Amino acid sequence: MKRKIYAEMLKWKQESARKTALLIDGAYRVGKSYIAEAFAKNEYRSYLMIDFNNVSSDVKDLFYNYLNDLDTFFMYLSGYYNVKLYPGESLIIFDEVQQLPRARAALKYLVADGRFDYMETGSLMSIRKNVTDIVIPSEERHIKMYPMDFEEFLWAMGNEVLMDMIRKCFDTRKMMGQLLHRKAMDYFRQYLIVGGMPQAVGEYVSSRDFDRADAVKRDILTLYRADIAKRAEGYVQKVSSIFDEIPAQLQKHEKKFRLSAIKKDARFRDYEDALFWLNDAMIVNTCFCSAEPNIGLKLNMDRLTLKCYMADTGLLISHAFDENGLVSEEIYKKLLFDKLEVNKGMIMENIVAQMLAASGHRLYFYSNPDRNDADSRMEIDFLLAKSKISSRHNISPIEVKSGKNYTLSSLRKFMKKYHEQLYTPYVIHTLDLKEEEGVVYLPVYMTPLL
Repeated sequence: MKRKIYAEMLKWKQESARKTALLIDGAYRVGKSYIAEAFAKNEYRSYLMIDFNNVSSDVKDLFYNYLNDLDTFFMYLSGYYNVKLYPGESLIIFDEVQQLPRARAALKYLVADGRFDYMETGSLMSIRKNVTDIVIPSEERHIKMYPMDFEEFLWAMGNEVLMDMIRKCFDTRKMMGQLLHRKAMDYFRQYLIVGGMPQAVGEYVSSRDFDRADAVKRDILTLYRADIAKRAEGYVQKVSSIFDEIPAQLQKHEKKFRLSAIKKDARFRDYEDALFWLNDAMIVNTCFCSAEPNIGLKLNMDRLTLKCYMADTGLLISHAFDENGLVSEEIYKKLLFDKLEVNKGMIMENIVAQMLAASGHRLYFYSNPDRNDADSRMEIDFLLAKSKISSRHNISPIEVKSGKNYTLSSLRKFMKKYHEQLYTPYVIHTLDLKEEEGVVYLPVYMTPLL
């Protein structure tokens, strides 16, 4: 399946492959190995792929015994994998490189040698045990791989033109029109249900069966749980508790993650490593409260107040509605036709967080629970900083609305209080684009364009 990351990989090969190794960081089953191998087949004369999840001790030993003799190192590697390597024309892939930190550290010498190009795939790249006793090579370019976005889903479904129309309407601030909007929302609801994990998308594209896609997603969730049990050393229980609690927390009106739901007297510092693990594994997207909507949202970040979203909304749906092992056909029908009585807000907010994160935005929200001053009490779902900072008007507040009838009391209060910091206020909803009273209302499928 066509992925946008391929263009980034090609740019790396053209501009800096001789100076850096390319590290593709992403969650398990997001398609890292597939895209790395596809790139190798298309762009190189030959390639060699070392899977560190299933590598022999003989290959591991090469990284400990022969880095001072690279001629022998490459001779053994080529012989073991029965692949002829061509200087300047071959790619060596370190798949799931976090399993052997020594191999990652070796890239300093391998890149300097200059004979071949190097690519790494991995997850949990910053976890303590995966970086202990090694120097992270400065010769490493790091890119993140996310689940398939809406445009990639459209490509997989055989539609190469709809996103171009969406982009044009966004750029010109024009309505899509009833016909195109309905078509875009139909595709988007399918994307919402299936999600962006390539295996699930592939199954849905070939079968058009939500149940079969759901079975794939459940296999992935099972893999995640097994991975937590295997790799979250020292805090398996805490990571599992947070992971299992995500749907219930997102279902609440405020959607802030309350550790007290896990354990009555739980403190953030006791669960900080567990949250970091889930973030580094790219299983979740965390969104932190910024106390002041101004330049440098991170500077005003409250690390104790956060929301925890699933990195893939398709997985969230399978995770949330799992009473009978599979999501019932009835729930899928209600999601598809926008008739679900509960949880719509949870699902909409999660997909917006997912699309913003994949577009390169750090996630922040604003919250002021002041009980004594109604004018100050407000909650804004997301805050976005303008890409080019100016002296004023840098922050865009975003409200996400899942229904057709809603109020904007928090957004109006926010606009009044922080008008000097404000850039463009947005409401993301399921209706067509419009501009009204200083607010831009965007259909949800335009979120990636922000």
